[in-house]
Amino acid sequence: MQGVQRRVLWVAILASFVAFLDGAIVNVALPAMTRELGGGITTQQWVVDAYLLALGSLILIAGSLSDTFGRVRILRAGLLIFGLASLACALAPSALFLIAARGIQGAGAALLVPSSLALITSTFSGPAQGKAIGSWTAWTGTAFLAGPLLGGLLVDYASWRIIFAINVLPIAATMVLLRGLSLKHDAGTPFAGTPPAASPVPGAVPVPVAVPVTVPAHVTLPGTAQRVDVPGAVMAAVGLFGTVFALIEQDRLGWGSPLVSVPFAVGVVMLGVFLWWENRVRAPMMPLGLFRIRNFGMGNAATAFIYAGASLGGLMMVLFLQEVAGFTAALAGLASMPTAVVLLLLSGPFGTLAGKYGPRLFMAVGPIVAGVGYLLMATAAPPFNFWLQILPGILVFSVGMSITVAPLTAAILGAVPTSQSGIGSAINNAVSRVAGLIAVALAGVMLGGVLDFGSFRRIMVITAALFIVGGIVSAAGISNAPAQRREAGSGAGPDT
Repeated sequence: MQGVQRRVLWVAILASFVAFLDGAIVNVALPAMTRELGGGITTQQWVVDAYLLALGSLILIAGSLSDTFGRVRILRAGLLIFGLASLACALAPSALFLIAARGIQGAGAALLVPSSLALITSTFSGPAQGKAIGSWTAWTGTAFLAGPLLGGLLVDYASWRIIFAINVLPIAATMVLLRGLSLKHDAGTPFAGTPPAASPVPGAVPVPVAVPVTVPAHVTLPGTAQRVDVPGAVMAAVGLFGTVFALIEQDRLGWGSPLVSVPFAVGVVMLGVFLWWENRVRAPMMPLGLFRIRNFGMGNAATAFIYAGASLGGLMMVLFLQEVAGFTAALAGLASMPTAVVLLLLSGPFGTLAGKYGPRLFMAVGPIVAGVGYLLMATAAPPFNFWLQILPGILVFSVGMSITVAPLTAAILGAVPTSQSGIGSAINNAVSRVAGLIAVALAGVMLGGVLDFGSFRRIMVITAALFIVGGIVSAAGISNAPAQRREAGSGAGPDT
């Protein structure tokens, strides 16, 4: 791996690390937040969903911005927004202020993830790309799942406010590394749509070369358009906010309340208008034609089920261990460590294997294994025994996720044209975040208003079903055939 490639990989890892760490570290601190600021389960849902709502709403237009203005520029902007919002969260005087600051955090995170993955897919190719994505998955996945341990320690021995303040450390490190990446290394602007130069040495990593691309004046390159789809972004944000607001508040106000039914109706209609708009606008922020590419379309369908399960199961596990089993925040966070270790050890190798043999088997088997892990956790009952009722399921789930995540990411991003890697990454991340957003919003309904052993078992079975369906979708829809990565201007067709 060359020096620039190594720097690109670490920039991608750190930029995504801070977003995933914050998304996960918050869960274990939710009880402490509501003890100080009030609001109960509704505040807990909004602290999680305000972040996911902004992230899911804006990540699509962030992908377009990444492809249009360059990965490095958008990464810098995202890091600054995320850092300032993190400090605001740390100083929040009320629950409403905290929720608003979390929304701004989510907006900053939306700028980070698609740009970081697009840097990888623009710099690496072939088996090396699968290995790089595997490394990215291992480290960012570790942040996502080890976050509760760090959060628990800070909550128990310092303050929940520190979990936001510490974000400045990885942000500062990423900003330093970004100084070493000049715009000529930013694949979003100088050579978007230019395939990597052929490597004369088998197994060597091709390095992109900045070759000018001559495009007829009447042709608009998808993903590099100068016009950003602001109306589409507004429609998506309003649609998601209305539906999520209704799903969360209906547990408190009921569907008969106009404060629930009206936002829900407006949200559903606006999401429908959003899809109509994206199908007709010249430069859409979510090009629907990408979904005709087999691995991209089916991979995102699988993503929706898998990440709905991951978000729902992860949140409920942390809350159950603290509020029902009586664990401290640190002990509840410690329960995530086996997953972090397994992901760190296995994600890279499975990413490499998927690059060599194709993603289908891994994407089919991995989610089913993860689902079996949650079925094992559904045996929890008094007298509670973590070692027998929860830990075996956590270990099985961890292996399943290690098998799944890198092949899933590689299959989806490997299917789209290089010039649209930013928006492809953004769509996949939007699907995963919106799936988690809706799952968390429905948590109150699935719990029946109270978290106890019975409702926890019900949530575990639902989570397992989501993972298993994700595996079935992958088995039926994912192809191992090499993706035909058509460049912009030639159209996007299905894999063969």
